[in-house]
Amino acid sequence: MSNTSNFYQNSIFWVELDKIKPNPFQPRREFDEDALRALADSIKQYGVLQALVVTRKEFERDDGLGVEYELIAGERRLRAAKIAGLSQVPVIIRTGEGNENADDLMKLELAIIENVQREDLNPVERARAFKKLTEKFGFKHHQVAQKIGKSRVYVSNSLRILDLPEDMLNALSEGKINEGHTRPLLMLIERPEEQKVLFKDIILYKMNVRDAEQAARKIAIERVRKFDSHLDPEICSLEEKFTESLGTRVKIEKKEKGGKLMIDFFSNDDLVDILNMLQQGTPTNEVVGEPTESAGLDDRTPEEIKKEEDIPIDEDLYSIKNFSL
Repeated sequence: MSNTSNFYQNSIFWVELDKIKPNPFQPRREFDEDALRALADSIKQYGVLQALVVTRKEFERDDGLGVEYELIAGERRLRAAKIAGLSQVPVIIRTGEGNENADDLMKLELAIIENVQREDLNPVERARAFKKLTEKFGFKHHQVAQKIGKSRVYVSNSLRILDLPEDMLNALSEGKINEGHTRPLLMLIERPEEQKVLFKDIILYKMNVRDAEQAARKIAIERVRKFDSHLDPEICSLEEKFTESLGTRVKIEKKEKGGKLMIDFFSNDDLVDILNMLQQGTPTNEVVGEPTESAGLDDRTPEEIKKEEDIPIDEDLYSIKNFSL
């Protein structure tokens, strides 16, 4: 079996296009038609330069054995080859472990990894792909992170995007809002009416991420003040500072003597990271430049933010806001 496996995985075969079925675990749903036509033109001129990756399956039919292939990686190339009018494409055949679940996992893993490496997935497709790995195959966040070469925080933040309502997810997929906007929207996850208003304002007024964050923070503070008109301004200021430093919502409940400091968290890993920050006073090296878990997703560098949003960047403030949770 191993010799057969090595033979397949070290060889390139030419396979008829109509024998290749789509990958049922393909995480990508959006394909730019103009880009596909451009790739098809290139294929007409130069051919398919990179082989597709498929699995091979034999089945019985009336006149003997039949063979079909299922795509693992290379859906853009497959679609473009069809547009270009090719009858065959080069493929590499991957063999599994003879176990259906293991084969399914291989298909999903390779499809996700290829798309993540090429940055072909939009944020929602990526989040749903990670969710499938965690739910269907029982992977923990850090295991998914190891598979794709990212941090656990990156994976957790991607998954948290799916907490947003469907209309906001659609807007993110369509590019009407960007990943950075998910942070302030997620800050209002328990306040759906205010969240909806902010979402509409982001699109209507083309708000950048920083303005949206300030609006979300203002909404949160005003909401607290409605419930407690006697709130100490100093306590309110401290809550803001704690929230910015820890990257998650912090509430101070003052009593006649003493009080409570309440810190929101989403997992046991969050608690460990918060403890590390409190003990060390600095973010962990693992996620410098990665988005914060509770606050949303904005893994751009300060220079990229400045270029895209044309706003001044405070390097020190940026690093504080990106503490790991």
